[in-house]
Parts: sequence; structure tokens; C-alpha cells
Amino acid sequence: MYTKQFEIRWSDIDANRHLANSAYINFMSHTRMAFLMENGFGHQEMAKYNIGPVVFYEHMYYFKEVFAGKPVTVSLQLKGIAEDGMYFEFLHNFYDHNGRNFASCEMMGAWIDLKERKLTALSEELIANLAKLEHTEDFKILTKEDTRRYGKKPQDLS
Repeated sequence: MYTKQFEIRWSDIDANRHLANSAYINFMSHTRMAFLMENGFGHQEMAKYNIGPVVFYEHMYYFKEVFAGKPVTVSLQLKGIAEDGMYFEFLHNFYDHNGRNFASCEMMGAWIDLKERKLTALSEELIANLAKLEHTEDFKILTKEDTRRYGKKPQDLS
């Protein structure tokens, strides 16, 4: 399992003196990008393919408070990927210094062509690099329908 350890900084704490919501998002993003950069998705490779990752959603589940003073560990696993690599789903778990799971997040995203501003498939090489990530027990091959499983659509102001 891919993991990254973090020290909780003063700026990561909210008014309740526990880890702020925004810190969870930042720790997950840092963990994902560290894995990607270590596995063929660095700035040069993404520039070569003219791609970037986009987030569709992040569903957070908080189990217990965590406070400053001890390091936390964030894990990353592959929950799903489309056959062409366009869509991906990750699972993050958060652990305290004793290895106790205090939060979890299911995150879905895709790859965008930065010139066309449209979703795009990955090269076979990049799909293979992403597939190196440990899979969750409920791993699945994603389809476009999976990206809309919650039925959410934009609702503009009238």
C-alpha cells in the first residue's frame, strides 16, 4: 500500500483545534501526486501527453478527531480504473501514530487534455504505471456510467 506521512502543522488545525477539513484534502492531494510523480506522471510526462488530472468528487468519512503533536499517515489504493485509463477512483485512509484509522475518502477523477479541455484516455504505458498501485478488495473496471452513479447534475440559479 502506498503511504505518505505528514506532520500536522498549525495551519492544518481549525477553530475546534483538530485537523481541519481542508487539511484532509491537501494531505490526500499530496499523497496522490507523490505516487503519480514516482510512477511516470511527473511534470515532464504530463506535459509530453498534454494531460492533467481532474477531480469529480471526494467523499469523506470522519471516524475520530485527530490533533496536532503526532504524525499521521495517509494511504492510497486504486479502487477502479477505466479500460482506457480515462477515469480513475482512489481510496484514501488516514491513520494516527498508532495505526488507528480515523478517516477515509473515496475519490473519483479523470484525465483532461489540457489543449482540447476534454476528457482523454491514457497511453498504454501510463495505464500500466497507474495499475501498479495496490488495488482495493472491491476494485472494478470503471465505465462512464460509474461517473454518474449518484445522479448529480448542475442546477443553475434562475
